[in-house]
Amino acid sequence: MRQASITRATKETQIRLSVDLDGTGQAVIATGVGFFDHMLDLLARHSRIDMNIEAKGDLHIDFHHTVEDVGIALGQAVRQALGDMRGVTRYASLHLPMDETLTRVALDISGRPFLVFRTDFPAAKIGEFDTELVREFFQAFAINAGLTLHVETLYGANAHHIAESCFKGLARALRAAVAIDPAAAGEIPSTKGSLGG
Repeated sequence: MRQASITRATKETQIRLSVDLDGTGQAVIATGVGFFDHMLDLLARHSRIDMNIEAKGDLHIDFHHTVEDVGIALGQAVRQALGDMRGVTRYASLHLPMDETLTRVALDISGRPFLVFRTDFPAAKIGEFDTELVREFFQAFAINAGLTLHVETLYGANAHHIAESCFKGLARALRAAVAIDPAAAGEIPSTKGSLGG
């Protein structure tokens, strides 16, 4: 059962979440940040990872702590659910179109966390959501999930579409990378004999 639950409590946020890597993309999301909820719903739907996420944060200050801490907790949950990573496909990459926008995402479930994020937004905000928080989420998620993650928007004009292409691209890459490879079931996909450390 590739499932995990995480509870994270700080002076800035209280988060409870669970994931099922072998789900159908069902999502119950409540962070208090509407646009972020929309992105997390897309992430669940297109990765087919079931996600239940409840976050209460210091939104009277701004959205930063909530977005970053959800990224931390979600990354921890995905890493925990992967276990020893036996049989996972490990690598995935794709180009994700969203209307006028095209984003390339490549990832490796390596246990060596690293983020390359080459995406510029033409606007500082999408509604009340600061576009710089997209990178903050990806950074927190990649580090805590143990992913080597590359995200690059090749072109785009609409900030909403750019953000959506990044989240959908991550979702589709995750879906492929966490899938069990039938030809290598039970094997750890590394010449070292282990991943994640």
